[in-house]
Amino acid sequence: MKTLVVGGTGPTGPFIVNGLRERGHHVTIFHRGTHEVPEIPDDVAHIHGDPHFLETIEEALAGHTFDQVIATYGRIRLIAEALRGKTGRFISIGGIALYRGFANPRLLKPVGVTNPIRESAPLVADESEDRFGYLIARTEADVFEHHPNATVFRYPYVYGPYQLVPREWCVVRRILDGRRRIIVPDGGMSLSTHGWAGNLAHSVLLAVDNPDAAAGKSYNCGDMDQLSIRQLVDVIAGALGASIEQVSLPGAVAGPARTLTLGGRHHQLMDLAAIRADLGYDDVLPAVDAVAETARWYADNRPEPGGEIEQRLGDPFDYEAEDHLMEAADQAMELLRRAAAEPVATRARETAVHDGLGPEGRRRPHPYAHPKNANELRDHRGR
Repeated sequence: MKTLVVGGTGPTGPFIVNGLRERGHHVTIFHRGTHEVPEIPDDVAHIHGDPHFLETIEEALAGHTFDQVIATYGRIRLIAEALRGKTGRFISIGGIALYRGFANPRLLKPVGVTNPIRESAPLVADESEDRFGYLIARTEADVFEHHPNATVFRYPYVYGPYQLVPREWCVVRRILDGRRRIIVPDGGMSLSTHGWAGNLAHSVLLAVDNPDAAAGKSYNCGDMDQLSIRQLVDVIAGALGASIEQVSLPGAVAGPARTLTLGGRHHQLMDLAAIRADLGYDDVLPAVDAVAETARWYADNRPEPGGEIEQRLGDPFDYEAEDHLMEAADQAMELLRRAAAEPVATRARETAVHDGLGPEGRRRPHPYAHPKNANELRDHRGR
């Protein structure tokens, strides 16, 4: 089978390309040619061109037809248009930001998307509400207009080698620089769906293997298990043989640490029921192992300090400023501890009631009756 992969050198590309090769496909990749990665073998053909404009796409692909196209990069709606009638199967990669309220949680009441987010959740239909989300949704519609039996995968944040904005580096570099305290926003409790590149590529390859089941459908995808920011930091530290203290600050004053929480203060968890039911998806590498592997890769392949990757992250790695913030956080916590420990009878009673304690500070018994004798209307506590 002749398969064209548009892209191929990003985080999921090598996994997709090599998965196709293992299935006996003759693979060609169409990309700009600005960088190559060693994971792409020499037997893979290259077409170099710009996949962002209809004229350059048509020029690069003139005279070519394919049994299957997997579009992971470029302007997908134009690629779909250019390849209409030139491929038997079209698979494309979109994103999860097409859901209404995803980028602008205050559009919804209550504020924020409900979790998990299903494929059937409302999409952005008004460009004035969220132009980026609207364009993603519009692209999906265009793909199905040109290729009714297409399959669309809605990628979450992708992690692994060759990520353009590797949030893991924010933690990895601090550990490598000898930092033993790190700021996490809001206790590091936020949750949003992420996907290791190998797991996301596996999703795409399942559609290759099950064309009838996947035809005409859009799928959320991501790792089966999701780590909170606090867990992410713990896993990275463990992978690098380090110990690091996490200092919680409110997200509004957490500075560059907000880079770790791509979903802001609202959870953004994707429902994976459809891809599991239709295609039998499960992770090829569990999330904890995938994060650890990613951390070690970046430790061995360090981005340039202050270079392009760190500029994209928007993380200045200003340790002096961070120390100042953490010192202020320590002082604030001490003030709160003192306030909580004030020997005021009314506060003690209020705290006891809030914590489910009796007036003497003993644990309040639960409300269900435990009679000591048969047929008692009430037990020894009057329940």
